[in-house]
Amino acid sequence: MSSLPPIREDRIICELPLCFTKDAALHTKDTFNVTVQQTCLGQMSDPMGFNVAKVIVVGDVGVGKTCLINRFCKDSFDKGYKATIGVDFEMERFEVLGVPFNLQLWDTAGQERFKCIASTYYRGAQAIIVVFDLSNYYSLDHARQWLEDAMIDNDPSSVLLFLVGTKKDQSHPDLLAQMEGEAIKLSEEIKAEYWAVSALSGESVRRLFLRVASLTFEAAVLAELEKKNTRQAGDIVKITDNQNDFKKRKSANCCN
Repeated sequence: MSSLPPIREDRIICELPLCFTKDAALHTKDTFNVTVQQTCLGQMSDPMGFNVAKVIVVGDVGVGKTCLINRFCKDSFDKGYKATIGVDFEMERFEVLGVPFNLQLWDTAGQERFKCIASTYYRGAQAIIVVFDLSNYYSLDHARQWLEDAMIDNDPSSVLLFLVGTKKDQSHPDLLAQMEGEAIKLSEEIKAEYWAVSALSGESVRRLFLRVASLTFEAAVLAELEKKNTRQAGDIVKITDNQNDFKKRKSANCCN
């Protein structure tokens, strides 16, 4: 059985990638959490219970969701537009702080008739990328509803949100400035990180997905550490309870 090919050099992450703009960033810090760094530095002698994060990409039909994913995964741009039917799926491999990590990228349909099919894949997401067209105000206006639909089967406290404007190269400078102002307001309201990209030129696309991978990895490590601490605390309570029960039984036997 053949082993997997080595992880691509441009998918190896040693430092936390910078945000697009600090005006609308989830985390303005420029380094990974210290606990996460120490855990990864220890090579995880006690392996973590994860190695993959699910990322769903939602938004209106025609905003460029598929082009965005293809630009990152295949470094290609197809000018012949074909609407996604239901969902498409890509798996991207990374190495973050020396630890293998995968992103499942779920490209969902934007057409109303496929919405019911696509929504069945929303559950269990660690990150949601809401995409809109920087040259189309209505697609930004619809972004809130897309997010609400995607959050129905997900826990708001454990999902990272990204609001991504595409077709930056096609937007007139005056319209772009206006759209970005509105997008940043929305991103602050919904607690999402804002990015503006171009799948045609590739501008900021790689940085966006490296950022998504880094932040989901960091969140996953912290969540796993919290679970372990909770389990260990539970074990201590059980041991203490067992000791107390033993002492009570021993004391009762002594009195008989």
